Order: sequence, then C-alpha cells, then structure tokens
Amino acid sequence: MDVTTINILAEMGTNLTSLAVKGTATAIHSKIESLKKEKNTDAMRNTYDEIISQLLSEREEAIRIAQAYKEELEKVVISDEDINHLHNTVERLLEIFKKMSPQAENIDSLEQLKELISVDTLKTMQLLGFNYKAAIGEPLTKLCADAISGIGKKNYKKK
Repeated sequence: MDVTTINILAEMGTNLTSLAVKGTATAIHSKIESLKKEKNTDAMRNTYDEIISQLLSEREEAIRIAQAYKEELEKVVISDEDINHLHNTVERLLEIFKKMSPQAENIDSLEQLKELISVDTLKTMQLLGFNYKAAIGEPLTKLCADAISGIGKKNYKKK
C-alpha cells in the first residue's frame, strides 16, 4: 500500500472514530427529554428539525466513510470471477503461443504459471496480503507506457 492510501485510510479511521465517540444518541436523548418540558411548538419543531438534520448528516458521513473503505478494498481484492477470467485468458494465450512456436522451451514454464492461477491459490495469497494490482498491474502499466513512449520516440527520430 502506498503512503497516500495509508494516509487516506488513517483519516477515514479518525473520522469514523470521532463519529462513533460523538455521543449522538446521548445528546439526542437529552434534547428530547428537555423538549418534554417545552411548551413552545415552534421551539420544539426547530429542535426536532435540528435533531433530524444532525442524524442525517452523521448518516451521510458514515456512508461516505464506508464507501471509501469499500473502494480501497476493491483496489486490492480480485473476485473469483476475475480469477477465472484471468485463468481462461492465460490458457488461450498459451494455446496461441504453442501454435506460433511449437518447439519453444518457455512454454512449459508458462504452463506452470497457468496452474498457479487458480481461485484457491490466488485467494490464499490475497489473504496473506499479496496485492496483485500493485505487484503485477502497476509494473505492467509502466512497461506498456514505456513501450508506447519508445515507439513514439522512434517514429519521431525517423522524421
């Protein structure tokens, strides 16, 4: 996890803690108790409106924090469906490689890689804290970006 993500999670945790410690239920209970003695209907309505507004605001904050946690979790979790899709894609790629070069020596090592891509293996590694998207996705993205930049530079030099 990068520093930015850790800082975001820490801030969300702090916000969630302050939301939980606020004592909203106690404060609202005491306001309602004091309203029982109130005779002015306008004051009662205003206080009830204030209570409702406070509850809605805190609910929205709790939902925002929960959604942010969910987004962070989704960044590192790979679903069973995604794993099966990945396995099938690697399998198809291996078949293409075999047809292109039947005597390639690296095909066997790629076959072993395919065997590693199973729901059980990948889920276990995830439970141990392995982040596929950071370990594989980010370097792959950089590699592709560098390759594309290199093509652009070669074409620019030719002109």
